[in-house]
Amino acid sequence: MKNKKRLILLIAGITLLSSMFSSGQVVRIPENKKLKMHHENEQLDDKYLPNAYNNKKTSPAYKYIKTGTSKLTGSSIFTIQVNVNAGGQNILGDAANEPNIAVNPLNPDKIVIGWRQFDNVSSNFRQAGYSYTSDGGLTWTFPGTIETGIFRSDPVLDYDTLGNFYYNSLTSDFSCKVFLSTNGGAAWSSGTDAGGGDKQWMTIDRTTGVGSGNIYSYWTSVYSTCLPGFFTRSTDNGNSFESCTAVNDSSFWGTMTVGNAGELYIAGSGYTDSIVVEKSTNAKIPGSLISWDPPVSVYLDGYINYGISVNPVGLLGQANIDVDRSSGPGSGNVYLLASVTRVFSSDSGDVMFSKSTDGGLTWSSPIQVNDDPSIDNIQWLGTMSVAPNGRIDAVWLDTRDNQFVSDSSALYYSYSIDQGNSWSVNEKFSASFDPHVGYPNQNKMGDYFDMVSDNIGAHLAWTNTLNGEEDVYYSHIIPNISSTVNEISDNETFSVFPNPTNGVFFIKGNAKQSQIDIYNTLGEKVYSITSFKTITEINISLQNAGIYILKIVNQDGSSIVKKIIKE
Repeated sequence: MKNKKRLILLIAGITLLSSMFSSGQVVRIPENKKLKMHHENEQLDDKYLPNAYNNKKTSPAYKYIKTGTSKLTGSSIFTIQVNVNAGGQNILGDAANEPNIAVNPLNPDKIVIGWRQFDNVSSNFRQAGYSYTSDGGLTWTFPGTIETGIFRSDPVLDYDTLGNFYYNSLTSDFSCKVFLSTNGGAAWSSGTDAGGGDKQWMTIDRTTGVGSGNIYSYWTSVYSTCLPGFFTRSTDNGNSFESCTAVNDSSFWGTMTVGNAGELYIAGSGYTDSIVVEKSTNAKIPGSLISWDPPVSVYLDGYINYGISVNPVGLLGQANIDVDRSSGPGSGNVYLLASVTRVFSSDSGDVMFSKSTDGGLTWSSPIQVNDDPSIDNIQWLGTMSVAPNGRIDAVWLDTRDNQFVSDSSALYYSYSIDQGNSWSVNEKFSASFDPHVGYPNQNKMGDYFDMVSDNIGAHLAWTNTLNGEEDVYYSHIIPNISSTVNEISDNETFSVFPNPTNGVFFIKGNAKQSQIDIYNTLGEKVYSITSFKTITEINISLQNAGIYILKIVNQDGSSIVKKIIKE
């Protein structure tokens, strides 16, 4: 009977969506209906099923490397699957989506990714899956789930200034726990109760101010375990969370960030054609009665949608909010990005951006980040993060390459180095894949990706079906400009091989008096040599596994940058 009801609902949903888009008009689903539909997908309705193959049937895990060398050849990316067995192989018959990522700021080689883990695609019973790495993402350890056999969903991860990792996850009654790992993700605490509700988000204050270490969480007000509240705070590093309180506006499907002065921002979908931004300047003060500034609506010429064809029972994407923490001209700017259904162009999905230079009071006119001119393509699950040097990174899934294959999507990337006024030419960073395969008895790829940027590049956790299943991947993207090593020229006069390397690699070139420097992911110089003769071939050895940046300064003062992967 349950499956029959699901079939009826699915047919009704497909009929509704078909009528929405067959006429070329974008018809809005009322927000209250969106919330109800989404909420139903977060309830426990399937029993747990173990892996059909007892986790013993495997296939090769997808891995992709593109080493861009200059602005002519584009940016670099290293992509690897993280939900793998001890041998690095893909586990058949399972699924994973809605990944979230945390990167140790003291050692970015230590990374944790969490996700919704489905041990068997015949059941949408999910658990809090996770994987961790200590070598910059070259190899991943997937121990399983934080609480075996416990229904958990909507994973959100973050990290503090000491490099501790926090994992927020809701269970079937929408109550949430925050789990702590002090050893890079290898082990987790039993968890601390943290209120809870549908689509909760979490952020941690990493400033040096009075709120340093504070943990904030916020969720959809309509589905809360502690009404009338839908926000909570921890001022003791996650040992306890305060009673739930309300925020001025009941926005939903949003994210959070902390500004340079410890001010807290929340961005979410409102009940209009806009994104709502909330701000508190005193949430950082322990013991304070939290107050909120009046909510501000941000116009993106579109609205966050639900049930688009590419993600039938999932979101088009969430609102992303972040702050420029650099010492440059954009310091303190607040940035907003989201995949939205456009209001005036009838485009089902574009990645739109806006910024505030006055602490969120006013916002710029919207800018479209995706550079394709067609209104028939869908850009979805748009995700943004801001590097400490002010560079803004954006990724999304994009259907532009597959006009004759419905919904087939690929990962795309763009960045801005002028506070979002202009964006780099979009770069395709994966093969195209069918987002409709590998569903875990729930017709969606999830509702979000997550990304953390540093001065070298962006650490991305995302989902694709390149293995024919829904799996979670880590990508390290290095744009074709990097302030750490200051690439200034497209002139390529050197080659590096092999890359990836097992330690020993060669540089070939034909210039005189060249400076060769190698940096680790912390921006520290680990190798340097100056050659005062014509370079034909130089042998260099790297001891530790990881990702490195090679900078070569030519005799004429121009330079090139290459990414090196030591396996």
